[in-house]
Amino acid sequence: MNHYMEKEKMTPTQMAKKVFDIEAAAIKNLSQHLNGNFEDSVDMIINSKGRLVVTGMGKSGHIGVKISATLASTGTPSFFMHPAEAIHGDLGMLTKEDILLAISNSGESEEIVRIIPIVQRMGIQLIGMAGNASSTLAKASDCFLNISVEEEACPLQLAPTASTTATLAMGDALAVALMHMRDFQPEEFALYHPGGSLGRKLLTRVKDIMSSQRLPIIHPASSFQEIITTMTNGRLGLCIVMNEENIEGIITDGDLRRALERTDKSRFDLIASEVMSKDPKTIDADSMAADAEHYMLQNKINELLVTEGNNLVGVIQLYDTGRIA
Repeated sequence: MNHYMEKEKMTPTQMAKKVFDIEAAAIKNLSQHLNGNFEDSVDMIINSKGRLVVTGMGKSGHIGVKISATLASTGTPSFFMHPAEAIHGDLGMLTKEDILLAISNSGESEEIVRIIPIVQRMGIQLIGMAGNASSTLAKASDCFLNISVEEEACPLQLAPTASTTATLAMGDALAVALMHMRDFQPEEFALYHPGGSLGRKLLTRVKDIMSSQRLPIIHPASSFQEIITTMTNGRLGLCIVMNEENIEGIITDGDLRRALERTDKSRFDLIASEVMSKDPKTIDADSMAADAEHYMLQNKINELLVTEGNNLVGVIQLYDTGRIA
């Protein structure tokens, strides 16, 4: 009754703030529940040759799906197994090398309790995550992670709210601790996320996005008209000045403008060697595109010549790196 009265007195914004306070407190209090079982759980998973299989019923199951997805994308092979399906054949998905992470706020969910004896008979190690340290799941677990909360954010104290938030936070803590122990790197994360912008940026190399066909190359003695014609036809807004196989310089729109400003010569008397910027910046074709972008931004330039050994193989421009974001 008090909960209903309290709800009537609160505005939606006040109620939202109360939810945030309750759930924040639930997460903060998790630290008090941490003990050697958390360390043992991490060690158990690190030393396992199998997968970390996550199971849970209802809301715990929904949170379990997310935990499993986070684990799988951060270096710990994992999948979710529905406990109701497990007792109808899906237990065959497990091997003796796997570890089962079972989630149940009460620790007494019927579907979870029913598979515990079978999992034990199969010799599979069990990590239990529950809000009741005296529950069947807690007692049966090789390692138990306590996710108990003082109250739910639900005014009726019925809908899982703070408890599911605490469960999710404990799962995240487990995943992040495992990442730390594995020294999991951004490049590895990218391998598991090739479709995302971070994955594309960390996996894409300069040679994947550089321009390499019909490069606008001219000789140092080329005339001003040849510079303009080559730059126009090349459609890159630049010319590469080469003497035989050696890169002498680069000519951009800015170089043209600066050359005209600093000389009294007629533009038709200028040749490429008088207009170019010497010793242009280069990057290796196997370098990461993200490194090329950083290098261009750091040096305040819009293009890099791409080389393999001493050979010119392409041009990458700042615009190109924007396509992988």
